Amino acid sequence: MSVSIPTDLLTAVRDRAGQRNVSAYITEAVRHQLEMDGLAEIVAEYESAHEPLTEAEIEAAARAMFGSGNATTGRGTA
Repeated sequence: MSVSIPTDLLTAVRDRAGQRNVSAYITEAVRHQLEMDGLAEIVAEYESAHEPLTEAEIEAAARAMFGSGNATTGRGTA
């Protein structure tokens, strides 16, 4: 399989990961995105059966998952 990545993103990945670790860095990024997609699906299913989550509930979940210093508000932040 081959994947095309814009040059500016590839440069940024190489700067972060080093030339030899590009594949590992991209693998982790894809894994993280899949996890975030899964969480979004869980939330969507919950909200379709109940009412939408409040900002306070979202902030509490973010604190529980990522710690108090990393909680962000708003949807679509992954």
